[in-house]
Amino acid sequence: MPNFCAALHCTRMSSHSVLAFFRFPRDPERCKKWVENCSRSDLKDKPPEHLNKYHRLCARHFEPDLILKTSPFRTVLKDTAIPTIFDHPIKGKRTNEEEEDSAPQPKVKKVDETVEKDDDPAKESANGQEASTEPAVTDQAKEQREYLHSLFDVVLMMGRQNIPLQGHSERDQTSKVFTPSNVRALLEHRVGAGDAALRRRSESTPVDPEYCSGAELERVLELVEKWAREDLLREVKEARFFSLVAENVVEIGEEKHIPALVRFVDQENSLREEFLGFLAFEGDVETIAEKLCAEVGEKYGLDMANCRGQAYFCAGVYAVKVKAVATKICETYPLAVLTPSAGHALNISLANGLNMTSVHLVMSTLEKIDAFFSKSPSLQDQLESAIAIYYQGNDEKGNALKEASRADWTDQHDTFELAIDLVEALLLCMDSIHDNEEQKWSDEIAHDAFVISEALSDFELVMALVVLKNTLSFSRAFGKNLQGQSGEVFSAAASLTAVLHSLNEVLENIEVYHEFWFEEAVNLAAALEIPVKIPRLFFRKQRPDAGEEIQAEAYYKIHLTFPIVTCVIKELSDLFSENLVNALKSFSLVPAIMAQLKYNTEENTADMYKDDLPNPDTLPTELNCWKIKWKHGTKNVTLPPTVYETLQLSDVKFFPNVCALLKVLYSLPVLSLDQNRCSDAKKRLAGYLQDTPAKHRNKILALVNITSTVGLDLDSMVEAYQKAYPDNDPEAEEPAS
Repeated sequence: MPNFCAALHCTRMSSHSVLAFFRFPRDPERCKKWVENCSRSDLKDKPPEHLNKYHRLCARHFEPDLILKTSPFRTVLKDTAIPTIFDHPIKGKRTNEEEEDSAPQPKVKKVDETVEKDDDPAKESANGQEASTEPAVTDQAKEQREYLHSLFDVVLMMGRQNIPLQGHSERDQTSKVFTPSNVRALLEHRVGAGDAALRRRSESTPVDPEYCSGAELERVLELVEKWAREDLLREVKEARFFSLVAENVVEIGEEKHIPALVRFVDQENSLREEFLGFLAFEGDVETIAEKLCAEVGEKYGLDMANCRGQAYFCAGVYAVKVKAVATKICETYPLAVLTPSAGHALNISLANGLNMTSVHLVMSTLEKIDAFFSKSPSLQDQLESAIAIYYQGNDEKGNALKEASRADWTDQHDTFELAIDLVEALLLCMDSIHDNEEQKWSDEIAHDAFVISEALSDFELVMALVVLKNTLSFSRAFGKNLQGQSGEVFSAAASLTAVLHSLNEVLENIEVYHEFWFEEAVNLAAALEIPVKIPRLFFRKQRPDAGEEIQAEAYYKIHLTFPIVTCVIKELSDLFSENLVNALKSFSLVPAIMAQLKYNTEENTADMYKDDLPNPDTLPTELNCWKIKWKHGTKNVTLPPTVYETLQLSDVKFFPNVCALLKVLYSLPVLSLDQNRCSDAKKRLAGYLQDTPAKHRNKILALVNITSTVGLDLDSMVEAYQKAYPDNDPEAEEPAS
C-alpha cells in the first residue's frame, strides 16, 4: 500500500514520488513536536506507537542536513530530526499573549508549489536560484516505479505472512530460476483489486502475461535481503564484538543449513540476540568451517576476529560434526570460545552430544512425546488422568507431575528425573490412546501413540534413561546456575572442578555404581512389564559364538554405563575450556560479586581480552580504582548484581577498560538472555521452522518473517532497485516458467 504524507495540505504519496517517507518517532516528546509542526489536530490524541505504525512525513518537510544516506539501500533521519518546512505557519507553545508577540517564530520555509509535480522539468526562480533538484520523471519510468512498488509489496507480504514462492507446485530441478506461482497469483489478485499499473502491464501482453521474470524476482529478493539485514548488521558492527548462536541443522529445499543468530551488546548496553540467517552446512568439517567463516565475513561483513563465543545446539547425527566445526573455528580464532547455549538446559545439550544409539533412542522419544502432546489439549488431559491413576495415594507428587507435564518438561535440567517418574503414566496413556476403544482419536494420533509406546517398552531405553538420570544428576545444579544471574554463573565456574571430580569418582568405581543403576532399571522394567534383554542390533553386529551366553548386566556396563560417564566427562571438559572458565571468573568485576569475594578478585583472568581493551596498559591501575570505588564508596548503596545493571551506571564511563571487558563477557552465549531487553528472534525462528515444510522454505522470505520488527520502506527499496538496475525492462527478459 502506498504511504501518504501526514502534513496538512501535503498531497504527496509514495507511489507517485521518489522522495523518502519517514515514520513518526516513537519518542513521545519528539513525536509531539512532529504532530504540532505538521498541524494535524486529529493526530494529537494518537499515541506514538500508533503514529509510528500508520503515519509518515515525506522528505520535503526536513532540512537537507537532517537526512542521511547511510547506504544505496537506506535513507534515514538524524535521531534528533524535527520537520520544519511546511506551507503553513508552525505554532510554537506560548504561556500568554505577550510571549506570543515577543517570542521568535521557528524557522519555516515556504514550499514552492511549482515543484509539486514529479514530471515537471527543473525551473529557476526569479533570483536565479534553482527551484527544484528533482529530475523529470517520464510516464514510462513512473509506471515502472508503480509496478515495482506492487512487486516489492507482494514479496514483503509473502515473507511476513509466510507464503511460499512455489505454493503447491514443485520447483523444476533443472531450472535456475524461481517458479513464482504464488507471486503471480497474488499479483493477479491485485489486478482484480484495482492495481492500475499491473492492469496496464497485463493488458500490454497479448497472451498469458508473466508479471515478473525469474531473474527479476531473484534481484528483488536479493535487495530485500540486504535491506532487512542492514540495520541489524550496522548495530553489530557498532558493538564490534559478537557471538554466534546456532540451532539444530535444518533442511531448506534439499540442502542442509544451520540457523544462526548473532548475539551482541547494543548501544544501550542491552544484550540482544537477532536472527542472522541460514549458514550452509554441506561438505566435510574443514569445508564447512571455511564456508561458515567466509559467509559471515563476506556476505554479512562481520570480522570473525571479533567473534568471542560460539554456541551450537544440535541433536542426533549432526552433533558430533557441528562440534568438530566449532573446534576447527577455534583453531583459527582462539577467542571465539565454544560455550553451552544458554537457551537450552546443559543436561539436554550434554545428552545430545553423546554419539550412542541408546541415547539417541531416548532423545528422539522425548522429542516425539513433546510433539505428540502439543497436538491437542485432550491428549494432555489423557496424560493427567493416567498420572492420577498411578499416584492415587500421593496427591502432592501427582499434582507436581501434572504441573510439570504442562510445561516444556522435555527440555529442562531435570528432564530425565521427570521422565523416570512419568514413564509408567506415559505408557498407560499411550496404550489407551492406541487401543482407541471409544474411537476418540484419529488414526494418525493412534499410530503415533503406538510408536511411542513401542519405544517406551524397550529395556534399552529404560536402562539408558536410568543411566542418564544418575550420571547427569551431578551436573544438574551446575547447569541451572549457568542459566541464572551473573553471581550464579560465577559460582558455577568455581564449582566445575567439583562436578568433574564427582564424575571421575563414579568412573573409578563404575562397577559399584553400575550395579545399583542396573538394579534400578530392572525394577522399573518390572513395573512396566518389560522383559530385560540385550538389543537385537548387538546380536546382528557381533554374531557371538553358539553357546556363548552374554549377561545383560555386563553388556550394559560395557556398552552403555561406562561410555556415557566417560563421554559426559569429556563433553564437560571440552565445553568448559580454560579460556571459558577464565572468562566466567572475570564476572568478579560485577560489584555484588566483588563484595562477596571481599574484593580479593583475580586480575589475571582478563589477560586473554587485553587486546580488546581501549587502554590495556592502564588496566591494573583501573581495576584497583574500580575495587576502591566499591569497597569504600558504597555505604548504604545497593551494589549492582548483574552485568547489565553495572553497565547502566552513569560513572562506568570513567572506567573504559572495565566497561569494554564487561561488554565482551556479556556477549558470551553462556549467559541467559533477559527477555525484557532482547528480541524473541529464536521463538520466531522456531515457529517458522515448525510451520514451514523443508521444500517450501526460502532463506530470504524466512529472514523477512523472522525479523518482522525491522522497518522496510517500500519507496526507498524501489528507488534503490531502480538505481541498481536503471535499464531494467522486465518484459524484455525471459519469463519464469
